[in-house]
Amino acid sequence: MLRVSEYASVTDTGRQRRANEDALFARTPVFVVADGMGGAQAGEVASTTVIEAFGEGMPELSPEQALTEVIQTANARIHEMSRTDVHRAGMGTTVTAAHVGEHDIAVAHVGDSRAYRWRDGELERLTEDHSLVEELRRQGKLTAEEAEEHPQRSIITRALGPEPDVLVDTASWRAQAGDLYLLCSDGLTSMISEEAVAEVLATQTPGEPLEAVARRLVAAANEAGGRDNITVVLFRIEEVGGATAAPDDQATMAGGDAPTAAQIRAAVQDADSAAAEAQARRLQPRAPQEAPVDQTLGRTRGRRFLIALGVAVFLGIPILFGAYAASQAVYFVGSSDGFVAMYRGLPYELPLGLDLYTLNYTSGVPVDAVAEARREELLDHSLRSREDAADLINQLERGELATSPAR
Repeated sequence: MLRVSEYASVTDTGRQRRANEDALFARTPVFVVADGMGGAQAGEVASTTVIEAFGEGMPELSPEQALTEVIQTANARIHEMSRTDVHRAGMGTTVTAAHVGEHDIAVAHVGDSRAYRWRDGELERLTEDHSLVEELRRQGKLTAEEAEEHPQRSIITRALGPEPDVLVDTASWRAQAGDLYLLCSDGLTSMISEEAVAEVLATQTPGEPLEAVARRLVAAANEAGGRDNITVVLFRIEEVGGATAAPDDQATMAGGDAPTAAQIRAAVQDADSAAAEAQARRLQPRAPQEAPVDQTLGRTRGRRFLIALGVAVFLGIPILFGAYAASQAVYFVGSSDGFVAMYRGLPYELPLGLDLYTLNYTSGVPVDAVAEARREELLDHSLRSREDAADLINQLERGELATSPAR
């Protein structure tokens, strides 16, 4: 019979985020990582909702079924909140959860957080990302190396929250003594390669605490840029009767003792209320715009039409539908009525008048006020997270980026 001999958990905001939208749960025999999306007012709520659901306990079902049911419960709660609260519209989260049984490890997974197994000096990924780039890799249209560097690798095609029901991937693997398992958010794997992860795991010395290894992984991601929140959960398996004492049954979140579900939610609200209010004031939307997207997008409509046709041929209709669903999680900066604006979705217009974007916010900065040297770079429609796009516009509105006098 097997059990968990040791575990460790670390979560970090990273170097380029203002708040941590990741959350984790560690209470033997269940371990969970969730990566929220939707900004500080929503992403943290979504990921914390998952942790609260697991904190309520597992139903008496098979491990895979039990993990799935808890995830479905969390999804229903997140979807309901996003549907009834305008400030949380579109919020969602990934989840990767593991259950340690007497002989097997069961994993349930939605999104692009990951689970790995370190055995006999080799690292094996146990989950497949639900992302546009991973779909292309599975179809053989991208190599693994190309997928790791692809600029759109963060576009996910499945998450908790957007729909009332979610498809959960589950699988079980036979475990053995000495196995080390890693659950992580994409803030780790988007910054360092799997080879680099393996190198860090290989540096562990006999008797060294797992927390030290977890912190080295987080440090490596930060040294590589730390563009996202980083969460790492490690747990090791041993035979019952081994010399290492089993850990206690106390849940942990963010590397410490976990509070109750009510305390978790209160902490989220207290820690970020000021930041959320400031963000809301900066991004208070104007009245709905009836005018069409102006010249910045209009000049490229013909080119995008051709691109869209090419994408349709290249990806196929199923992937296009997946891309459309995924578009609700990404943003880009363009212009509307001559002002810098933020759009939600992908900057493409498909045949039959289907736009993959909607106007999200119009700033008070005229396009002509942005210095020509910066204009093309800033308004190039690069895909960004909501926070990145909002930060860029906030900097423009505060005059922190190069601008020229308005005409």
